Amino acid sequence: MDVLHEVRIVGLVPSSSGIAVFLGNEEKTFSIHVDQGVGTNIAILLKGQKRERPLTHDLIGLIFQSFGISVERIVINDLRNDTYYARITLKARNEVHNKITEIDARPSDCLAIALQAGKPVFVAERVWAQVVDITKQLEQMKEKLEEGGEEDDEEGEEEGEK
Repeated sequence: MDVLHEVRIVGLVPSSSGIAVFLGNEEKTFSIHVDQGVGTNIAILLKGQKRERPLTHDLIGLIFQSFGISVERIVINDLRNDTYYARITLKARNEVHNKITEIDARPSDCLAIALQAGKPVFVAERVWAQVVDITKQLEQMKEKLEEGGEEDDEEGEEEGEK
């Protein structure tokens, strides 16, 4: 059995190709790039905002719930040619039996489903060993964003005082 590292979403940053989702823990941070639609959905889920109508990931969650399927865990299990791969483990319970199945899925979809289900995300050791730690870069980006926000606030205050 592969060693697994639990991670959580520690940041979202818009990029030219979509949104960079930063995943990490106390040990390391790395990013996965997702398309704009999934990235926006992840941001909405992180904020706990409710939508009037279900989006695709909401629909998947409702289908799981309707059929007694629970998300057990998400594992980002491979990294090949700069592409991440993930597996989602599902458990179905009914009157007859319990069934556990594992399905190949895009990490971006898995992240949204994990957030929705309140389940952890893990990274396999073989992937963890390949990713470069960008914790410092993320901290620097956050500091720049905060500084930019403070400057905007100060400018607004000065204008209001005139």
